[in-house]
Amino acid sequence: MTDTRRALLWGVFSVSLVMLWDGWNKHNGHPSMFSPPVAASAVAGASAPGVPSAAVAAQPAGVAPVPGSVAAAAPSQKIEITTDLVRATIDTRGASLVGLSLPRYHDEHDASKPVVLFDQSAERVYQADSGLIPKLAGQAALPNHTTPMTLVPGPLTLADGQGELAVSFESPDQGGVKLRKTYVFKRGDYAIRVRHEVVNTSAAPVAPQLYLQLSRDGTVKSTSMFMGPSSFTGPAVYTDAAKFQKLDFAKIESGKAEYEKAADSGWVAMVQHHFVGAWVFNDKLARSFQAKKEATNLYSVAMTLPLDTVAPGTSKTVETTLYAGPQEEKKLEALAPGLELVKDYGWVTMLAKPLFWLLDKLHGLLGNWGWSIVALVVLLKIAFYWLNASAYRSMGKMKAVNPRIQELRERLKDDPQKMQQEMMRIYREEKVNPLGGCLPIFIQMPFFIALYSVLLASVEMRGAPWIGWIHDLSVQDPYYILPALMTATTLFQTWLNPTPPDPTQAKMMWIMPLMFSVMFLFFPAGLVLYWFVNNLLSIAQQWLINRQLGLNR
Repeated sequence: MTDTRRALLWGVFSVSLVMLWDGWNKHNGHPSMFSPPVAASAVAGASAPGVPSAAVAAQPAGVAPVPGSVAAAAPSQKIEITTDLVRATIDTRGASLVGLSLPRYHDEHDASKPVVLFDQSAERVYQADSGLIPKLAGQAALPNHTTPMTLVPGPLTLADGQGELAVSFESPDQGGVKLRKTYVFKRGDYAIRVRHEVVNTSAAPVAPQLYLQLSRDGTVKSTSMFMGPSSFTGPAVYTDAAKFQKLDFAKIESGKAEYEKAADSGWVAMVQHHFVGAWVFNDKLARSFQAKKEATNLYSVAMTLPLDTVAPGTSKTVETTLYAGPQEEKKLEALAPGLELVKDYGWVTMLAKPLFWLLDKLHGLLGNWGWSIVALVVLLKIAFYWLNASAYRSMGKMKAVNPRIQELRERLKDDPQKMQQEMMRIYREEKVNPLGGCLPIFIQMPFFIALYSVLLASVEMRGAPWIGWIHDLSVQDPYYILPALMTATTLFQTWLNPTPPDPTQAKMMWIMPLMFSVMFLFFPAGLVLYWFVNNLLSIAQQWLINRQLGLNR
């Protein structure tokens, strides 16, 4: 019975690792072992501006809807803007941000290319729109993201020593209103201030609404994890009352997406692995939220803000923020309440979030994520020292009584019931817990899975080096040195452990580390580093305890 329990525990451990390995394969674009590969749907209609919106979210009677992202063709010019952090493209049609690349981050499939966040091409669409709509349906149209605008002459490159770069666009008079939209790019910051100046050119007061919208194609790379982060891709809405609400593309299409439609706080975002686009307006002001399908495989999420009445011949300016960049947790947290939640750790959030907090503190002291992982293992070992020591003593005692158990199995092999009774008597007399040696595995597994989530979800780890040949802790070791060292230490641990009385299990104890080593070849180097250092410290502790018990051989 004891051997069966030990085998069951090892089985649980094995299944966990297999699922992690399968999740890592899916994260890297490989098919799952348990399901057929998901076919990526093409972006249909994305490059055909004449296609109307296919579906519009339900609106209160009489309220003007946000214009569709796929609108009638209008003359446009692409304006290229360069700063220290981004290469942006703004379309004069609506002054929408239709292109944004991040030179400091390399494409995971082609290191020679930067990450492209916003894009407007035949393959994909992802853009940020904003504009004005009338308060009620049927009123005259106002300047929106389909209105041709004029670039205000000025610099388009952030010069050396310059702190900010402002790029402005002006609309023609439409419905008695002009809109001046200004993008303010700040050095060292992915948060773009977007200033909307509403000028009333008519003889009557106007009360427009400002909408802030993100549109994206619904093509999703399968990165869901059984044990790790879900790497959610799609729209999100946040309000103080309902908190973080993820909206699946499929639910938006079927009209079953549930989210708070109105609040006096909140933001909207388009989330993907490691990066996010989000419209933020932190002032307490009534607003509404809207998610809809625009066209085949094209979706949008928008936030609408009613503005105060603008008297004739006057103007009103509204400052908003468009964040377009990496999911850097501390920066997102400082930008808006709850914005850091776009970094999705999956079901292990309760452990992964404090684990990242501790890693971040260690990184602040050590300046290197690899050494921070090493320091984290040391701290965890200290925290669980006595619990592990108790387990290793139990394993040492098991090793000491093994010869008696082996003799017992031989002598009573024809009487299994009596053999089991005698084994339990020996365990009681020697105060041995047969399952005590499995405790370290269960102690390690939650932290192992949580760190796996941290490594996959944290853009801070992307491209983070350690030493020598390890240039990126978030991807596999290019020369498989760490997996080889991890395997060697695991085998040495097996040698230190008591040999199971059952010969078949004894063989499995040696075979399983070799099986695991195959999976660890493809795990992130940071995760293998964690396990390798954990093994080294476990070996040292176990060797010391075995020496105290006089069991070292």
